[in-house]
Amino acid sequence: MKKKRFVQALLAITAVLFLFGCAAKEPAGLPPFSAKKFDASMYQSKVNNFVIILDASSSMDDDCMGNPKFMIGKAIVEHMNMTIPELGQTAGLRSFGHADSISKNETELFYGMESYSSAALAEKLGAISEAGGYSPLGAAIAAMGNDLESLPGKTAVIIVSDGLDMKQDAAQAKAVKEQYGDAICFYPIQVGNDEEGAAFLSEIASIGGCASLMNAKDLLGTEGMAAFVENVFLQRAAAPAPVPAPTPMDSDGDGVLDPDDQCPGTPAGAKVNAVGCWVLDNVLFDFDKDTIKPEAFSQLDAIYEILEKNPVISIELQGHTDNIGSEKYNMDLSQRRANSVAKYLEDKGIARNRLATTGFGFDKPVALNSTDYGRSLNRRVEIHPY
Repeated sequence: MKKKRFVQALLAITAVLFLFGCAAKEPAGLPPFSAKKFDASMYQSKVNNFVIILDASSSMDDDCMGNPKFMIGKAIVEHMNMTIPELGQTAGLRSFGHADSISKNETELFYGMESYSSAALAEKLGAISEAGGYSPLGAAIAAMGNDLESLPGKTAVIIVSDGLDMKQDAAQAKAVKEQYGDAICFYPIQVGNDEEGAAFLSEIASIGGCASLMNAKDLLGTEGMAAFVENVFLQRAAAPAPVPAPTPMDSDGDGVLDPDDQCPGTPAGAKVNAVGCWVLDNVLFDFDKDTIKPEAFSQLDAIYEILEKNPVISIELQGHTDNIGSEKYNMDLSQRRANSVAKYLEDKGIARNRLATTGFGFDKPVALNSTDYGRSLNRRVEIHPY
């Protein structure tokens, strides 16, 4: 297996405004993501077990869509983990390659095999924080085959990789397929567009005999990932007899029916997300600053126009942070950033008494703080009309 070059190395969340600024490096330019929530009463698991195999080798430090491929691969696993419903499956997370600081083993089972917990898997994924080393996918597949020896039923194996420098590793995939037959399926997801990688991973998909090669760029968004999860992991449960129900209404006219509207009473013209909450995207602050970047002005101007047209509406701007840093510091930072948004609107002409501000620091996370992606979702300002 040849040596790779070494190089220094992702929901729209309901009713939030992203405020970046505490320490970690984040994926940039990815499509917005808000995990689809599958109704567990409507689905049952298509598989008894699943294993996610993440490529953490050195070629994953190369660029893809303006980010290291490793960060794109982790975002894919994070999005998948946020989308898969917990239906009693047995799950595992295995990686291969690694920087020496992460693991000196060719492949490592970071999570599982155990009853699937999204929170537990996310915590273990956070430990795979750096790429490096060779590309022993074959060793990972062989070890995964051993992981499954005592587990009955069908297994889905999701391989997230660029597919480079692995031509000799198809033999292990064939051996595991021969061992488990129709009880196992391979679902490779290519990060990047290298022809060599696509050819190899397509061969792995062909060996699995269940699916064609997918590309990470098609799965980063909400709908693409939801379709993938439904196809690989879920099947419809037998539907109960229908119960007549009244026709749902959309009381605030925002396009989201009342039963699905988590933020009723949004003002006319407000941009809302899938659950009816007022959403603004990517108002950014520089690191450790409370000065709004110019590229955010157009979005704040849209808030101003709505408030100008609706003079009876006031809003509360609620600042939030991730958990990096002290409680006191983050409480102050969240308040200052909420105040910055309020001052912008006041300078545009909105009366200050219509703009309440509150800083919550890191007391009210909306995602796990154990991963870079989760922390990025927790750094936000929420907008609440009253």
